[in-house]
Amino acid sequence: MCLAVAGRITEIDGKQAKVEVLQTTVAARLDLLGGDVNVGDYVLIHAGFAINKIDEQEAKELEELWEELGGASW
Repeated sequence: MCLAVAGRITEIDGKQAKVEVLQTTVAARLDLLGGDVNVGDYVLIHAGFAINKIDEQEAKELEELWEELGGASW
């Protein structure tokens, strides 16, 4: 089973980003998104790669669901 988590991009340096996920900052590669992302955007992260850009509402819903499922820390 694969799992992706939602986070907000806080910094971009080339194809590398810092993403805030569940109050933790993680590194994520942006190669798979084709350059159409900016600081403040929300993305799904899997295995160190941002795999999809999502809107803020979807990110909030996914975070709430994560907390309902036990809220394991990142």
